[in-house]
Amino acid sequence: MEAAPQRVELPAAFEDVEADVLVDLIADMMERLMAHNDRIPLSPEALTRFHSRSAPGISVLDYFKRIVRFTKVERVCLLITLHYIDQICARTPLFTLSSLTCHRFVITSITISSKTFCDVFSLNSLYAKVGGIPVDELNMLEREFLRMIDWQLTCTREILQEYYVNLVRTHSRGIYYIPVPESPSSISSDSDTDWDMGGSPRPSSPAAENSTTQREPSTILIDTATLSPQPPRPPTLEQNMAFADFHQSSQDQPEGHPG
Repeated sequence: MEAAPQRVELPAAFEDVEADVLVDLIADMMERLMAHNDRIPLSPEALTRFHSRSAPGISVLDYFKRIVRFTKVERVCLLITLHYIDQICARTPLFTLSSLTCHRFVITSITISSKTFCDVFSLNSLYAKVGGIPVDELNMLEREFLRMIDWQLTCTREILQEYYVNLVRTHSRGIYYIPVPESPSSISSDSDTDWDMGGSPRPSSPAAENSTTQREPSTILIDTATLSPQPPRPPTLEQNMAFADFHQSSQDQPEGHPG
């Protein structure tokens, strides 16, 4: 019989967690979300600039680690990627995070969030090189990202903290935990109810909040096992033509980067 994996205690606040641990938590959630979304057939109207012609050969976890290594990205920029996914999926329901869109979305999110939250950030040429895409392509993805999210690039610290404690709770291997606080003013994550920084109860996910605190249902924090693929609407003639053009250009595109 295999021994149970040793559990790892994490800091109560996301600002204090090691970057490698945070990317493990984020990548774990993204992998499960992608596994679900990859079962949904790709329709022409769902095609975006973020779609690669094939899934990149590098895992999401290794991709995040590469970004952290070469850009020294801050924790808030990593964690807010999840908030950006939720916001864009709410605004653009046809967009899904899949193995074809994840890598481009991640490097674009890191590029934009670094400019939003950090006093010092890198040039797009470096982010593009780290992400494995041409800088002109990253520039286009950046513009498309900003359009899709309507320039809503910030959120509260409490929202990011909520993402963090839920990532710890729902981690697939269950090896991480945040210790139960000794006082009501601390944050608990091992119980069924999380606590915000003021000590008041916080539901386990945004979708579980009551009517006094309305927020869009979360794409990241919901249980993906309860989801069922929705049949796409019939494509228009223009969408069929665009889809055919995309496949033709993909056949002519050289190898060497994610998509």
